[in-house]
Amino acid sequence: MPVRLDRRRFLGAIGVGAAAVAGSSALSACGGGSSGLSGDSGGSGGGGDKPNLSVWYHQYGEAGTQQAVERYAKEYPDATVKVQWTPGDYTSKVNSGLLSSSGPDSFEGTPNLQMVKAKQIVPLDDILDEIKSDYTDADIKSVSVDGKMYGARIVDDCTLIYYRKSMLDKAGVKPPTTMDELVAAAKELTTKDVKGLFIGNDAGVTPAYGGGSMLGPVLWSVGKNYLTDDNKVDFTGTDVENAFGKLRQLVVDKSILLGAPTDYWDSGSFTQGLCAMQYTGLWAMPIVQKAIGDDFGVVAFPPYSTSVGKPSTAQGGWSAMVSAKSKNVDAAKKYVKWLWVNNTKDQEDFNLSYGFHVPPRKSLAAKATKLQSGPAAEAVKIYNQYAISGGTTWTTEMNTSFGDAATAIVRKGKEAGPELAKAETTINGILDKLLG
Repeated sequence: MPVRLDRRRFLGAIGVGAAAVAGSSALSACGGGSSGLSGDSGGSGGGGDKPNLSVWYHQYGEAGTQQAVERYAKEYPDATVKVQWTPGDYTSKVNSGLLSSSGPDSFEGTPNLQMVKAKQIVPLDDILDEIKSDYTDADIKSVSVDGKMYGARIVDDCTLIYYRKSMLDKAGVKPPTTMDELVAAAKELTTKDVKGLFIGNDAGVTPAYGGGSMLGPVLWSVGKNYLTDDNKVDFTGTDVENAFGKLRQLVVDKSILLGAPTDYWDSGSFTQGLCAMQYTGLWAMPIVQKAIGDDFGVVAFPPYSTSVGKPSTAQGGWSAMVSAKSKNVDAAKKYVKWLWVNNTKDQEDFNLSYGFHVPPRKSLAAKATKLQSGPAAEAVKIYNQYAISGGTTWTTEMNTSFGDAATAIVRKGKEAGPELAKAETTINGILDKLLG
């Protein structure tokens, strides 16, 4: 049974920009009970001629996930695999481990440019090429740096707008298909006791403490992203300014929920009737279904208009990587291939038996029974068609600067152009140092 997500699990799951270990605080452990650590670091000298491998995971919040990965490890015939399951600050644990020879042989996270430049991870093209066509373009982008793939996808997650069918029907409102419709629907659905939309207690624009849900969608709604494919700032221009204006209108209209008991990664505000629509993740669907049955639907975040932008969802999740400092790089790659490339039975088990995720292999997702009907099937369709990755160059420092601009525009009513220009100057300086 899934449990409530905390801010760190959510940020890791949605893959905000280069949200990854080694230089970013946006990837860390998820909620759930502490289970301690298990396993030792890798090295040679396993049973017989088998190598020892140490495989590191953050603590997933779904009951049964630790036992699952330990079972997979035990069943692997070609190495003695020890699982280290890390509650608490997984980011710091991995950052330290990657700097030493006593760290992991394989670990989960999200590849980024900083890790590649520091020679902390190895390319995995030789084990991934055979299934590359079975990944979405967004998944490929999320694990690629300079044309090489550094991660095998473990789970895919996406974000959606959940809407309460009964509330929309009563108000005569259709699910929004443009940002104008989203703003109008949120206003129409707002009553004395219910707000039309929940996008976070920060109005979706402040990254601190897990906020900033709208920083990606507001750009994607007009066909933009944080950075271009050649690592140039992509968040300026009239279309972006207009899109931020729509978010500001939600604040002015007082149609978004603020001060909720939990934030947007938790579905409680939606299931308790505090809002008619909520932006949250696919992982919330089993909880929503249990709470309100079939009285809900999901849509992608809408484009700015019928002629500008397209629907979008955040591409998120986790990937298996191999440490460059491993004493058994080839053996670690072989294990990653066995589990996360070839072993579709365990991939389906991990993605669907404990929580709700999209199996990264398109062919596997297409035949997963739990994803073949209702809102779950719609979510998979949205993910496959519209998922967007923030890329592997965007860093937490950049995200903070962009978030500062967004906060000034949306929450404080500042003019968008000058605020975005200030963020552009700051981020160009960061890019110069990173890419130098």
